[in-house]
Amino acid sequence: MMNIAKVGQIVSKPLPQRPPSFFRLAIVVALALASLQYASAQVQVDITLKRTLYIAYEPLIVNVSITNLSGASLELADSGRNHWFSFQIETLDNRPVAPRPGRDTDLPMTLEAGQKITRSVNLTPLYPITEYGGYRIQASVYAASLGQYFNSPPLNVEITEGRVVYEKTVGVPESENKAASIRHIAVLTHRLPNSSQLYIRIQESKTGTVFCTHRLGRLVSSGPPDILLDSQNRPNILQNVAPKVFLYSLIGLNGEVIERKTYNQTRRHKPFLKLGPDGNVTTLGGGEFLPESIAAEKPLPTTADRPVPVPGSKTDSTTNEPRPKNLLAE
Repeated sequence: MMNIAKVGQIVSKPLPQRPPSFFRLAIVVALALASLQYASAQVQVDITLKRTLYIAYEPLIVNVSITNLSGASLELADSGRNHWFSFQIETLDNRPVAPRPGRDTDLPMTLEAGQKITRSVNLTPLYPITEYGGYRIQASVYAASLGQYFNSPPLNVEITEGRVVYEKTVGVPESENKAASIRHIAVLTHRLPNSSQLYIRIQESKTGTVFCTHRLGRLVSSGPPDILLDSQNRPNILQNVAPKVFLYSLIGLNGEVIERKTYNQTRRHKPFLKLGPDGNVTTLGGGEFLPESIAAEKPLPTTADRPVPVPGSKTDSTTNEPRPKNLLAE
């Protein structure tokens, strides 16, 4: 006989039964996700760049911060083939960039609970990222006690080239300890988003070794900088970095910065370089001045050892712009 429900009576139907394996799989996935989220939060790695556009062989400084969120102290040290601090670099079309051979070992350190450390690294001597194009950069920290790598979010940079405004091939004066060699000097301009910058690159002509690619500062004049070689073939450069302000640089043939001075244009005289009969280059016209903000100016190092101070200005326009307070700031 057909069972007919009374009016107003609710007839309940049994829910479809899922197999026990479904619930077990869901629990496993949830636990795995929770574990992954917890693990990824134990060590936080972040990287920053001052800009994303560089010319070839220019020091590429990456600032890396590492924060210990594990709730306990962490011993960071190399373990077998795992370096506790490293980078992952690849081109934008996903081709990995291997580090140059002979990297130094990072000293072990202890990171206390909640502690944050920051270090600056020049990637140019560590990785062959001198070809033109885009690169993707990540910093990695390996914690042996956790058995895991912790990566920073990736950042993209572009490597390009400047416009050559001066170049000369010269010989290096011989000495008792050094054999004669040939250097190629190139002075380049490059347009960054906020200003035009002046660079110098010194390269060994035979081997191709790059001794330096210094960013000397911004260039606000439409004309080329004043450049003269002294008796030792060292480039002397005088550039217009701000209205009525000129920056003088003397660069050695091994990339060392020998001298840096700032000159102010007077009402009647504009600074200029002159080669004397003794082979020395002097700056004539104008008056030398030293703003308080650059009184303790640091020399520009070479590409191969430490970061390059960033000369230039915080202002962008090249017309009717005020004199920058710090000629060595970007």
